[in-house]
Amino acid sequence: MSALSQFRNFTQGLAQTDLMPTLFIGHGSPMNGIEHNEYSESWANLAKNIPVPKAVLVVSAHWYTHGTFVTAMDFPPTIHDFGGFPQALFDVQYPAPGDAKLALEIPSLIHSTPVEPDHDWGLDHGTWTIVRHMYPEANIPVLQLSIDYTKSPAQHYEIAKEIYALRKKGILVIGSGNMVHNLRMLSWEMINGGGYDWANEMNDKFKNLIANGDHQPLIDYRSLGADAMLAIPTPEHYLPLIYTLGLKNDKEGLSFFNDKAVGGSLTMTSVLVG
Repeated sequence: MSALSQFRNFTQGLAQTDLMPTLFIGHGSPMNGIEHNEYSESWANLAKNIPVPKAVLVVSAHWYTHGTFVTAMDFPPTIHDFGGFPQALFDVQYPAPGDAKLALEIPSLIHSTPVEPDHDWGLDHGTWTIVRHMYPEANIPVLQLSIDYTKSPAQHYEIAKEIYALRKKGILVIGSGNMVHNLRMLSWEMINGGGYDWANEMNDKFKNLIANGDHQPLIDYRSLGADAMLAIPTPEHYLPLIYTLGLKNDKEGLSFFNDKAVGGSLTMTSVLVG
C-alpha cells in the first residue's frame, strides 16, 4: 500500500470534535512547496479531512530567535530563506492574512516567558511550503511563533502546554521541522528515498516513544545516545516536535504519516494528534 493510500485510510476515520487537531510536519526540502509529490499531496488531503481552522499558528524550525516572538502584522510577507533553488521557488508568494487580535492573545496565554509581537519576520519556508498546499486559497490567517534558542526542550514543552487553549478555539497549531535532520551527512544517492541505519533506527525509537506517550526521553533527547546526536546535531528542526507533544492531552490518539527517510540523514515522518 502506498504512503498516500495509508494516509487516506487513517484520515477517513477522523472524528469531528470541538478540539482542533495538532500536527508535527516533516517539511523537508523547500522544493516540496512547489512540487506535487507524496508529501505535498498528503498535506493537501490532510486539510480536507480535519476541521477548517479559524487560523493557523506554525512553530517553524526556521525562526530561531533570542526571545520568543509572534508575528503580528496584517499581511505577513512570504520569506524565501534559502539559496540555490530554481527561480520558480523564489517567485512563490503566499498572501495569507495575519491575525493581529490572535497575536495579542497568544502572549496572554504564555506565562513562562515574555512573548513580543513581531512586525518584521513573516512566513518562512517552514510554514508556507506546507500551508500553501493545505489552504491554497490563502484565505485563512497564518501566524508564526518563534523558537527561543536560549530555552531548553523542557521549557519549550511548557510553552506548548500553555497554548493548549488555542486548540479549543479552532486554531490549528503546526510544528514544522524534521525528526531526523543532519544536512552535513546528506547523501545525494538517497535523495529520493532511503536512510542510513542510524537514521532509521533513531526515527523508529522516536516513533515508539511518541506512540507510547513517553515524552520525557524525547525532551531529554541528549540522553538517547550517540545516534540521537547524529539525528539532532542542532535542535531547531527537532524542537517543533516538542511543541506538538506538549499540545497533546493524555486521552488523544495519534497517527504517523509521510513516514519515510530521504537523503540518508533526514526523515519526513509526521504526526497527527487528535
